[in-house]
Amino acid sequence: MGKYFYLYENISKVGPYDGPQYYLAPTWAFYLQAAFMGFVFFVGTPLNFVVLLATAKYKKLRVPLNYILVNITFAGFIFVTFSVSQVFLASVRGYYFFGQTLCALEAAVGAVAGTVNSTVLSLQPSSLAATTDVMRGVVLGYRYIPEGLGCSCGPDWYTNCEEFSCASYSKFLLVTCFICPITIIIFSYSQLLGALRAVAAQQAESASTQKAEKEVSRMIIVMVASFVTCYGPYALTAQYYAYSQDENKDYRLVTIPAFFSKSSCVYNPLIYAFMNKQFNGCIMEMVFGKKMEEASEVSSKTEVSTAS
Repeated sequence: MGKYFYLYENISKVGPYDGPQYYLAPTWAFYLQAAFMGFVFFVGTPLNFVVLLATAKYKKLRVPLNYILVNITFAGFIFVTFSVSQVFLASVRGYYFFGQTLCALEAAVGAVAGTVNSTVLSLQPSSLAATTDVMRGVVLGYRYIPEGLGCSCGPDWYTNCEEFSCASYSKFLLVTCFICPITIIIFSYSQLLGALRAVAAQQAESASTQKAEKEVSRMIIVMVASFVTCYGPYALTAQYYAYSQDENKDYRLVTIPAFFSKSSCVYNPLIYAFMNKQFNGCIMEMVFGKKMEEASEVSSKTEVSTAS
């Protein structure tokens, strides 16, 4: 990553690590950015932490069916505490004052967290086996620079650098971290839904199977919608900036889709843990002292068994 990289070199000679980048946007835009990232940090951190704490406290949550949720939450916790916290503080100061090395690490952690989420969500052994190779390429094989308003860091969509094959790498990320995961998610859960319907037909549409089918259908819709919302805008924006020949591209707009992707550490625990009745019951008991009703616990176990 070039130490003296500037988004708009002809406007200001203030380096991205040297001082506030207020020439890029009004001051209120930086404060708005700081407020949003503060929300993500102060909400995302306890949400992910409480899921991990509940898993450690309640043995009944430590079952193979829940390990996917724990993996997503653990990746989100690392991301929000290491990456989001830096972006929040940088937004308050108006520039990425942590320096070049932490900029690269912050961007790499964000890329790895996204890769872990997308790979785990795909639920396929082949995808899990490829995770190490993909993350190695994400961490070691690329250059990261300040993006948007200069308060966060990401892959170099801007300079079309041939040395690091920037354009090719943006296509690599699009395929491996967005298109492949979303395709596998839809395929896997469609197969699961088909299996549930087959079981329902054999059991003459039993109430428990019908309920499990509805739960899975709702989860498919929520998972796909949240994944596309978090990572879709960033993926499309990356392709536009990597391949567009428009000389008047406004690189500051990268901030918007970049922050959408960072907000995933808030959505994920809400969707994948708090929508799980067993997790939700344990969390309510642990945090608020509300005992899980026996009927609810039995129902939850029945649904899990049916879905399995």
